[in-house]
Amino acid sequence: MLKKFKDWFSKQFYNKEVQLRERYLDIKNHDVEINGTEYFLAKAMIPDIPEILGIERAVYGGQTPWDDRAFRTELMRKTDRLYLVLRRNDWLVAFIGCSLNNHTKDCHITNVAVAPNFQNHGLGYFLVTTIIKKARQLQYSKVTLEVRVSNTRAQKLYRDIGFVDNGLKKDYYFNDREDALNMVLDITKIG
Repeated sequence: MLKKFKDWFSKQFYNKEVQLRERYLDIKNHDVEINGTEYFLAKAMIPDIPEILGIERAVYGGQTPWDDRAFRTELMRKTDRLYLVLRRNDWLVAFIGCSLNNHTKDCHITNVAVAPNFQNHGLGYFLVTTIIKKARQLQYSKVTLEVRVSNTRAQKLYRDIGFVDNGLKKDYYFNDREDALNMVLDITKIG
């Protein structure tokens, strides 16, 4: 009898957790205004991958750190990944992705990039803070990311948002062996 109750209770709790997660990850595509300019925010889909790769090439000097297959795999993982895109006049101009670990309550930003012509317009800030809001809704405790040690502009943005340095990952980046700065934001301390 106790086993039946435990099973029932576990299913009830699990179902509520799954429902909460699905509710907060169900992004409705909509217009957003960022610093006086209209953009369209949407959940990334498989057909967005060529444009995402185009932004990677533009931002990373012709390189694509993640290829079509990697993005395709990520976008198909609906329960523990969230990828968003920003469009301006139907052009994809920025994207962000994160992995969601429900056991550790960690939201890890895996990718964020803004097309060169749209940098310094608040798009990166908007996307990162949108992911932070989602993590808070999911009652996660932290948001983490890695950033190249040479990318001081991105580090400044992350620090302005509240991220702090949390160690170094030596030889982290595959193509050039550059180190990565690990950064963390404790979202339990955000008011």
